[in-house]
Amino acid sequence: MMTPSPTDPLDPTTVPDPSGGWSCTIRSVPDATVAHIAQGYLVHPSGVFDATGAYVHEAVHWRGRPLMTEPPRPARTDHLPGRWLWGGVLMDHFGHFLTESTGRLWALDAIEGKLDGIVFLPEKGFGKTPAPQAKSYQTLFFQLLGGDLPVRILSTPTRIDRLEVPGPGFGIGPLMSGTDAFRAFIRTRLAPDLPPAGGPDLYISRSELDLSLGGILGERVLERHLAAAGYDIYHPQNHSLPDQIARYRAARRVISLDGSAFHLLAMAAPPGQSVALIKRRRGSAPEGIIRQIAAFTGQQPTVITVLNRSWVRSDRMRPDNFSYGELDFHRLGAALVKAGFLPPDTQWPSMPQRRVQGAVEWLERKLRKQGLTFIPDPPLGKARR
Repeated sequence: MMTPSPTDPLDPTTVPDPSGGWSCTIRSVPDATVAHIAQGYLVHPSGVFDATGAYVHEAVHWRGRPLMTEPPRPARTDHLPGRWLWGGVLMDHFGHFLTESTGRLWALDAIEGKLDGIVFLPEKGFGKTPAPQAKSYQTLFFQLLGGDLPVRILSTPTRIDRLEVPGPGFGIGPLMSGTDAFRAFIRTRLAPDLPPAGGPDLYISRSELDLSLGGILGERVLERHLAAAGYDIYHPQNHSLPDQIARYRAARRVISLDGSAFHLLAMAAPPGQSVALIKRRRGSAPEGIIRQIAAFTGQQPTVITVLNRSWVRSDRMRPDNFSYGELDFHRLGAALVKAGFLPPDTQWPSMPQRRVQGAVEWLERKLRKQGLTFIPDPPLGKARR
């Protein structure tokens, strides 16, 4: 019986590995051609060709699986002179931007010689008029990394004199812990001169986000409990990126529901910070956040699971990011006490069912124009009939 040969870690058609392999390499591609077809939901025909017409697999966008397939090679192209860094796909959503559009920037510390800029594909595809531009928060984030290179988002098939293609050092799926090079890049480059500012105890809230984006029932109640215990209630979307980084650096204890704010927190957290992540949803999404926090900060967060059940949006099939979690506040308070986030004598009451139902009815009134209602999913451990 033949023993199967091990996977070649330098094979760019295999899953990128944060511990090494091709995700830590840089391929230089002279006379590169970039193409993209806006076709399909997640997987798109797009990517980079080399001068011989061969598909450059190192440029593919991964999310646990490749999200690019080889497109037809374009017959006509625009020309972008100079030497550019391949940034990948520029995602619009804040959390996806941090996790999926920054992972190749580690190469800025590894490439020798002059670069003319960073080139991205737009998330929504080619053909936009006028040509897409980076959002203000994306531009600011690049600046906070000490970058002064132009950022170009392509809108047409383009030939580039030389394209430097780094492997992805960070991303959704197996890459959530980041490579050593990427974590070192973030640690040394992200606003190194920005001082901490703010109190030692911080709760990062979702209560002022768009209600259609999901959360937990009664988050304002949770905020009142935490404010009484001395926590500052922080709504990151209402503050600048420098303010967010400064607040996260100042905090010694941080509590939040799982969500996108943790991606920036993990990048900015100081040594010794204690983090409590409260799961607001079922599924694997929180597991990636947990891996990122542990890898970037060097210590495991306290993970609290006190989800009684989920209230599912009427346009969704099952509990997901847009659901509302129904938490047991009594067990939540006890878990935070046990982990050292609250004083020993703290006791929180559970929300009575009439308050739960009232919170659901309030949500439905607020979202009436969108025609959304919420359906209770069975409690954890019980199957849906």
